[in-house]
Amino acid sequence: MSTEKKYKSKYILSNPNADEPTRKVYDYICESYGKYMISAQQESTWRGSPDYEMDHILKATGKLPAMRGPDFMGGDFNGVVARSKAWHEKGGLVTMCWHTGIYGGSYLESKDDVPDFEKLFTLGTSENIKMLENWDKAATALAKLRDFGVPVLWRPFHEFDGGWFWWGKDGGDNFIRLWKMMYDRFTNEFGLTNLIWILGYSGEVNDGWYPGDDYCDIIGSDTYDSSTHSAAWTKLHKIISGSKPFALHECGNIPPVEDFERDGCLWSWFMIWHTDHIMGNDIDNLRAVYNSPKVITLDGLPGNHSQT
Repeated sequence: MSTEKKYKSKYILSNPNADEPTRKVYDYICESYGKYMISAQQESTWRGSPDYEMDHILKATGKLPAMRGPDFMGGDFNGVVARSKAWHEKGGLVTMCWHTGIYGGSYLESKDDVPDFEKLFTLGTSENIKMLENWDKAATALAKLRDFGVPVLWRPFHEFDGGWFWWGKDGGDNFIRLWKMMYDRFTNEFGLTNLIWILGYSGEVNDGWYPGDDYCDIIGSDTYDSSTHSAAWTKLHKIISGSKPFALHECGNIPPVEDFERDGCLWSWFMIWHTDHIMGNDIDNLRAVYNSPKVITLDGLPGNHSQT
């Protein structure tokens, strides 16, 4: 008879069947929330090296971010799986978004596609079949990461309430229906037990877009105005009925850590966007942020955050 003790979670994910590595990551994030901010960086893949941003941060600060942000954009499923697995093996965390059109494609399609939601929601229509075929490519890639033991902080349909991406072009009701459809398919049909679901609002944080506490684990907002985004923090508190960590899931210039403390909004993590956005950050401030005792970098993550 095995005497091995099962890991008992302190914080409960929306998916009751979440696997142990994922539950450990969520517990770590919840325990850190309000005390520290986790550093995160969105990657690019088209400026010489997929580590373009990471190399810049390391040179500027002597540190690497705790969390890396890949994107399935352009159907880069195999590349994202490989980089996510490698980052996990370094001891890092992975958060993921997806710029996609309705049936595939990339950034342009994510903004230019015009959905017919009734056809997309009707099983068996060509529109529904093609949309689900696209989703299933992402689900298959996420399943590979599950099998590698890699938890993923999954942020689909981001900035939905802004209305510029196809998934937000017909208001909150259809977005909520779309979100629940993907949640159910990925959770129940694909058995993706390695996902922590992030509901990523635009900077406005508009009412009428919340799918409910049972369909997400972390909520957040983004800004490119160089502020601590404290106004969004206040709005998010009015949306949820329970308690969930808040993330600043995209930003441009990161303010000094002291500004976040002053404004009472130590986000669970901040993720600076790629290329010109990270390069536009003041080097001295970036160094100070990455070396703040309030900021968790890759070397500061517990070695067993996703292991036994």
